[in-house]
Amino acid sequence: MWRSLMNLRQISQRTISTASRRQLENRVPEKQKLFQEDNGLPVYLKGGAMDGLLYRVTMGLSVFGTGYVLYELMVASMPKKQK
Repeated sequence: MWRSLMNLRQISQRTISTASRRQLENRVPEKQKLFQEDNGLPVYLKGGAMDGLLYRVTMGLSVFGTGYVLYELMVASMPKKQK
């Protein structure tokens, strides 16, 4: 039992130490420059084409959802006809 705990500890230390060796490139200054640039775009569209697509999809779903809720409220407010 003690031996298996030691093996587990060695494995966990090994995976943590190898993960910390990998250096990721610091891209924060590059992103700061991009988002602080005065190009007339709102900050939520400065990320590129994908930001524009996500914005349009979100706005479309919001408008559709609002219209659908208003339609359902109108239907719910009308009395049903008795047969």
